[in-house]
Amino acid sequence: MTEDSDKSPKGNNSSTKESPDVDVAPLDEWIKGININSTADVHVPEFLADQVIGQDEAVSVAKKAAKQHRHVMLIGPPGTGKSMIAKAMTDFLPKQELEDILCFPNEKDENEPKIRTVPAGKGEEIVEAHKREARKKEKQKNRGMLMILALIVGAAVVISIWQSNFIIMFFGILAAAMLMIAMRANPRGFGQDSEGQTPKLLKGQDSKKEVPFVDATGAQSGALLGDVKHDPFQSGGLETPPHQRVEVGAIHEAHNGVLFIDEMHMLGMDSQHSLLTAMQEGKFSITGQSERSSGAMVQTEPVPTNFILVAAGNLDSVYGQRDERGVQHGGMHPALRSRIRGYGYEVYVNDTMDDTDENRRKLIRFIAQEIDKDDKKIPHFTKDAIKEMLREAQRRANKRGELTLRLRELGGLVRVAGDLAVERGHKMTTAEDVVNAKSTARSLEQQVTDKFIKKRKEYSMYRTEGDMVGVVNGLAAMGDEQEGMSEYSGIVLPIAAEVTPAHSSDEGKVIATGRLGEIAKEAVQNVSALIKKYTGENISKYDVHIQFIGTQQGVEGDSASISIATAVISALEDIPIDQNVAMTGSLSVRGQVLPVGGITSKIEAAAEVGMDKVLIPKMNEKDIVIEEKYEDKIEIIPVENLGEVLEHALIGEKKEKLLDKLASLLEIKTIPFPTSEPAPKTSNNS
Repeated sequence: MTEDSDKSPKGNNSSTKESPDVDVAPLDEWIKGININSTADVHVPEFLADQVIGQDEAVSVAKKAAKQHRHVMLIGPPGTGKSMIAKAMTDFLPKQELEDILCFPNEKDENEPKIRTVPAGKGEEIVEAHKREARKKEKQKNRGMLMILALIVGAAVVISIWQSNFIIMFFGILAAAMLMIAMRANPRGFGQDSEGQTPKLLKGQDSKKEVPFVDATGAQSGALLGDVKHDPFQSGGLETPPHQRVEVGAIHEAHNGVLFIDEMHMLGMDSQHSLLTAMQEGKFSITGQSERSSGAMVQTEPVPTNFILVAAGNLDSVYGQRDERGVQHGGMHPALRSRIRGYGYEVYVNDTMDDTDENRRKLIRFIAQEIDKDDKKIPHFTKDAIKEMLREAQRRANKRGELTLRLRELGGLVRVAGDLAVERGHKMTTAEDVVNAKSTARSLEQQVTDKFIKKRKEYSMYRTEGDMVGVVNGLAAMGDEQEGMSEYSGIVLPIAAEVTPAHSSDEGKVIATGRLGEIAKEAVQNVSALIKKYTGENISKYDVHIQFIGTQQGVEGDSASISIATAVISALEDIPIDQNVAMTGSLSVRGQVLPVGGITSKIEAAAEVGMDKVLIPKMNEKDIVIEEKYEDKIEIIPVENLGEVLEHALIGEKKEKLLDKLASLLEIKTIPFPTSEPAPKTSNNS
């Protein structure tokens, strides 16, 4: 469970450099003005690059990289079109002659097979020609051996008749039979092994075939770099020739094409270093990848590897992850990244785009593309169904005025809605199908949250009416963009606080329980400074106990900061908190309420359990895109500082006295805060 979701910028939040179209009409009005009746009226572009939505900058870079033979690294959340952009590069690669790769035996050193390249389509012809020549020679040798066998048998018959000793004839026939069996069992020993002299076609393709695109995501070293098969029979003429055991890897298959590797950090450092060598040299020898295999003794001449590398992943793919001691694990080899930067481009892809007329039409085209991609197993979408899909795209963007580009997840909703339409016998997918599909296609986090909420209701782990001292209803979000999900699931997180005399005469302590992560622990410490400021109390003579209730999965993030501060001040001043109010927000050490992530899902969670009010950071107002069914259920109150939080959350006679006390202690005002987007986060829950 995370309290604080991703607060980092969404990369470049627009598919273009232009500002959003502020005059775009609300969806209900806009959908009536488009001149289509369903997605069946939408034209789907032929070229893959034209089907990519919201990634204009990345597509432009990909086109340049293809034409100039540059490498590309695409970084961003899953499901934003990185693999589609990579595939589209093959349409823009300069037309050049494709090649077949052949492996020939080496008479001087059989463990160093020779490599030859020929124009595409010629490799198979060469192999067939060698096979025909080998079969011709084998037939000639067979005739010679048959003549020898006939002479042996004939001589034995003549001698046995001459000597009147038929035992001689028996042994002569027996010798001929044994010789024939030996020839059949070990043709190589008798110079009849056509396989030993025939080259192997390592990579063959039609001369009219498109430029190769090879997806090596998750490939092991042998599949990526090539391998030499193990031979259990290594002597006695039963062994397989080394050149016939050579197998090419993905880097060789992608010669004169595109090699795509997603989640680059999943490759070991040795494989990444070998990949770097192949990129630098344009060729890479094939050898056995297992040191225990007989293939480890074989190393071919260098095999061509003139490919364009498209590496993809999220930020962890570049930097790796750090453990609790700060030691980095995984990530991209520094030299490999340097090679890409020096001879190519690095692009951070968008995960949202501006909510404009043009971009809405692009999403309609996306729905049509998904239907075509599914071989039209699902029916097209009506206008009302399109409107529901666009509304969901707005909601999943987690920011007003934007549309999500996490299109893989949106495509999943398209297919589920289409499946429901088929099940119900609808000729077209309706808005009702889309609405019902939302509950069917819920993420794992949402399903877990539903069960979690049900369990909490059964045990009355939080209250939605009345008041209590030191207990506040905070809000948390489950799910994380770095874990592959764009949609968070909100949950009510009760937090209790108690203030007791310090056990130590030297100083008091802040004791927090609930499996807190590092950021959550730091947030608790920061709150103690604010309590001194807002109460005028010297809390060094108190121990402050803070409990996050029902957090078996752990808590990370700082979005519970205003909840913690409210609970502690309530306990310290003995002022009750309205239990019908939920809240979320981070705090600066000067009392400024800062924005948090997953705000929409948190508000919906509060409304779902029956809360009447929710306090959110003023800066998050523009990020609210809740579903219509929640709009009349809950009052959303934006707050700018801790003083405003206390004003709305506390109740009772002592509340006014505390607020008057605050007014005399400090002037409550909004501290100017930068309006530009914060820097990208470097950890999962910053």
